[in-house]
Amino acid sequence: MSLPAITKHLKVLERAGLISRGREAQWRPSRLEAGPLKEAADWIDEYRQIWEARLDRLDEYLRELQQNQTKQTRKTEHESGKN
Repeated sequence: MSLPAITKHLKVLERAGLISRGREAQWRPSRLEAGPLKEAADWIDEYRQIWEARLDRLDEYLRELQQNQTKQTRKTEHESGKN
């Protein structure tokens, strides 16, 4: 990766508030800013919990459908065996 490409990426991260940059003589040290990352992680975690609950309910519903279908199939087989 070229130096201009790295500089461009660092500027994007800085504008997003994900890093801070300083100057020390000819050096340009960058520091990771944890605050915005924590906000993003908290947001992701909130939605992860929501989606896990929804998927758990869907799983439960699909199991009920499968059980009902199995019961119906057995009932039909049992009734056809009587004839």
